[in-house]
Amino acid sequence: MAKIKTNIDNDFCPQALFLYGTKQEDGQPHFGLFCWFSYCHTSEGFGAMACIGEEKQTKDLIRKNGAFSANLVSERLLPLADYYGCTYGRTAPDKMKRLPAVEWGQVLDVPTIAESPVSFELEVKKEIHMGDGSDIFLCLIRNVAKDKTLLDSVIPFTERLMRAAPVLASGENTYSSIDGRLLGKWGEPMKSLDTNFTKR
Repeated sequence: MAKIKTNIDNDFCPQALFLYGTKQEDGQPHFGLFCWFSYCHTSEGFGAMACIGEEKQTKDLIRKNGAFSANLVSERLLPLADYYGCTYGRTAPDKMKRLPAVEWGQVLDVPTIAESPVSFELEVKKEIHMGDGSDIFLCLIRNVAKDKTLLDSVIPFTERLMRAAPVLASGENTYSSIDGRLLGKWGEPMKSLDTNFTKR
């Protein structure tokens, strides 16, 4: 395979999308869309690393609360996730006018999304400032809640993965499915939002 030097990017190393859930000062849930999420081991157990670029309302709330949820975005959730990702909370005070079905964490006081196939409850242990506006939150995973249908080990893992239908942040500002289907460019899926995602 012949390779040539290119611009620095991760276009062919896609990451799953997550909706981070935090609690606003009035106790209402707040969600933001992110994909710079991975895992690590800590002295206290299994952990996660979440990087957030720029200053955002979600980042403010994570710092204030010291905890948040990371909810895997499925194809079903993509229109709402795209809306959250394309709507800037600091200039759109009514961003949370659209909410999914919210469930509160089983261990931490964080909002999680009922429709998400996998939800992590994360306790922030350390914040690392990268100096360019990006910050990494090192977290302890305090709980993982999964859709019951994903736990049946009789079903092959790859089939359960397809059932979870995670959305990937692929290159060139597009979304793709786990099996390689194009799901739209940034800003397109939210156009199909229906009335199922109204404040409850």
